[in-house]
Amino acid sequence: MKIFLMTDLAGVSGVLNYEEWIPPQSPFFPQARRLLTMEVNAAVEGFYTAGATSVLVVDTVPGGIDLELLDRRTMLVSGFPGPFPYGLDRGFDAMAWVGQHAKAGAEHAHLPHTDGFDVLDYRVNGISVGELGRMAMCASVLGVPAIFASGDEALCREAKELLPAIETASVKRGLRSGAGTDMDAAAYRAANTGALHHHPLKAFEIVRNGAANALARFRENTASFPLLGIEAPFSREVAYRADGERKGYTAGAKHPTDLIAMLNSPEKREKKKG
Repeated sequence: MKIFLMTDLAGVSGVLNYEEWIPPQSPFFPQARRLLTMEVNAAVEGFYTAGATSVLVVDTVPGGIDLELLDRRTMLVSGFPGPFPYGLDRGFDAMAWVGQHAKAGAEHAHLPHTDGFDVLDYRVNGISVGELGRMAMCASVLGVPAIFASGDEALCREAKELLPAIETASVKRGLRSGAGTDMDAAAYRAANTGALHHHPLKAFEIVRNGAANALARFRENTASFPLLGIEAPFSREVAYRADGERKGYTAGAKHPTDLIAMLNSPEKREKKKG
């Protein structure tokens, strides 16, 4: 059982805000990367307990994983690993996420965003998705089931809405209600910092058990984790926030047959009618 494991920082228990915890130059980044690495190790332990034979860890935050602390059974892809699908191919049996955050506009989410905090909504074929959703779509067109995701409670809800069979593990819960559609990027980034966090040791336990349950269920009945039924033609539409003197706008891209090519194609700003 070969697992493709994507990581992020904003969905890790104990990571409190963006400015002080997530940029590599921020004061608490060393602690954040340790917490992420230990959550990843917990997932890896769970996967191996349930029968995994290899786990590839993909670090989507530059330096977000502490390689010296990472489980020695893994291999690490460091530095943002190129365009979609970030190294995922048909040779993997399943895909998973650790430390993932909810999409832009998510209710009661902690540090929700999609790519940057300037995005209001990101839609693929009319479906509102975040960073998890886009990769789940890539995995589906490659024939790789998505089986596990950990992060904040809103991320777990988001994953379940898109992939009802997926196993999720919530390690914290955002406290702020509202989609924040009237805020600029800086205000939105600062608005969603309130959360209830599990103690790291409890978070590791939750992630470990969730990963083990996910792979055990998958091995018992692979068909119980269906792929997303997304079909060509493919399109994306991204709505951006007003920011300072810049007005909000929408941009997008299309491809007649290839989802991944569409996701990697440059955006074209939509012209206003009239």
